[in-house]
Order: sequence, then C-alpha cells, then structure tokens
Amino acid sequence: MKMVRMFLNRLVSALSAALVSSLVVFLLLRAVPGDIVAQMMGQASDPQAAQALRGFFGLDRPLAAQFFEWLGQVLQGDLGKSWYQGKPVTRMIGDAFVVTLEIALLTLLLSTLIGVPLGVVAGLREGGRVDTLIQAVNLMGLSAPVFWVGLMLLVGASAWLGWSPPFAYSSPSENLADNLSIIILPVLSLSVLQTTAYSQFVRDCMVAELRRDYIRAARAKGLSSARIHYWHALRNILIPLTTFMGVILIQILGGTVVIESLFSIPGLGRLILSGIQGRDYPVVQGALLFVVLIAISVNVLVDLLYGLIDPRLRAA
Repeated sequence: MKMVRMFLNRLVSALSAALVSSLVVFLLLRAVPGDIVAQMMGQASDPQAAQALRGFFGLDRPLAAQFFEWLGQVLQGDLGKSWYQGKPVTRMIGDAFVVTLEIALLTLLLSTLIGVPLGVVAGLREGGRVDTLIQAVNLMGLSAPVFWVGLMLLVGASAWLGWSPPFAYSSPSENLADNLSIIILPVLSLSVLQTTAYSQFVRDCMVAELRRDYIRAARAKGLSSARIHYWHALRNILIPLTTFMGVILIQILGGTVVIESLFSIPGLGRLILSGIQGRDYPVVQGALLFVVLIAISVNVLVDLLYGLIDPRLRAA
C-alpha cells in the first residue's frame, strides 16, 4: 500500500514537472530570433505574404492561445504535424526514438560493464598504483567532450584502419552487420565519458563505504575480504549506483544530439537539432516534451527501484 502511495505521489510530481517543462520549451522556442516564415521567405519577403504565412501557421495569435491549443492537442495524444514534412510528429518521434534507444541502451550496457568493475578495483586499492592509474584515465575521459571523442574515433578509424562507417542507416532487422558498423563509433564515443564517470563514482562510493564502522566490525569478526568487499560494501552502494545509472541514461540521451548529427544517424537528437534549425515548432516541442517525459519516467523508476533494493525504504 505504501509503495502504491509513493508511486501516486511521484506520478503527480512527474505530471507537474512535465507541464512546467512544456511551458518552458514553448517559450524558449518563441524567444529564439526568427521563425519558419523567415526561414522560408528570407529577408527579401513580401510583408503581406509573410503575414499570410504567419496566419496559416497560427503564429499571428497570442502566445497564450498558441500554447493552450497545443497543450489541448497533447492531452489528446496529438502532437501535431511537421510544418516542413507534413508528417505526424508522433510517428516521427517514434521512428527516431527507436534508433536513439538502441544507441542509449548499448552505451549504458558497455559503460556499466566496464566502469563499475574499474571503480570497484580502484576503490579496493585506494592510494595504490592501480588506483592512481584508473583515476588518471577517469580524469582524461571526463575532460574529453563527446563531439571531440567522436571526431577522433572517426579520423582514427579512417586514417589508421582505412575504414569509415556507412552514412546510410540500417536497422537491426534489415541488416545487423550494417547496423553494428553504423552505431559502433557513436556508442564508443558516448561510452568514454559515461564509463569514466561510472568508474570514478563507484570508486568514491567504495572508498567511503570501506571506512564505515560496520566494515571494521566485520573485519574484527574475521570475515573474509571477499565477503566484506563484495557482499557488504558493494551491496550497500547499490542505491547510489541505481540513482547514478538514471543520471547516466539521461546524460546519454542528451549526448545523442551531437553524436547523431556527427555520424548522420536519424535518431531523436538529430530530429530535435534539425527542427530547431528549421524552426519547426511542432517537431521540437513534441520531441523535447518526449525527452522530458523519458527523463521523468527514469527518475520515477529509480525511486521505485529503491524499495526493491532496500526493504527498509518500503517500510519507511
């Protein structure tokens, strides 16, 4: 019953955050200089024709009227149609999100499988050479921008290996080999930052956990180092690690905006960027609202996982 109440509270908070976020996105788009009419007609435009186009797109009405009309459509499950392509925004987002989700999940999996063990090893060898080496690598990885890593991987693969990924996207169902050759560099580009972030976070958590009193008590009882490290210490960092995993996933979704544009991948990030460049308001508003809902859903899911990981939280 308490879990249901917690879920309902999180749901109300999530809906409120989504409403505020949709308003912020709507106003920020209108604050950007220029609109689709300026994009289509250029500087040497006929004022009457420009006014007619603004009326056609509904841009001549007050902002409040535009927002509430769009919000009403959203509540009905309709995100409108693209002003450039005439396609339903919902379908465009769905097609793009499938591509982005594949990249995000593979990045999350790779960074978790590499970053967590590295962090555990560094934490268990605090102050040693291995710890120093891993922290140095973490510092370099955290300092490298995602787009720079992607460029270096692209140039390195082309110059040293004589290979470059194809620029025509293929889904896994169409051709798995082509799909992997397309997404391998984007996944590696995003994984560098996330792996080193994972590693440093887990290392710091392990160091802090190994200094706690219950670890000293366990050592005094004569428990083996393996049981102390992996059963007690590692188990107790699962809650902060779960929180951090949610943060990592949201960061990956944000990083896809640059990476998908760099590698010409038709994902959600590229859809948002092209919509911003073309002032295609329905596409940008719908896609950003979708990303916000994904981020909120991840946070709600993380909160619910707390109760499954730690029974004390279910009784709180």
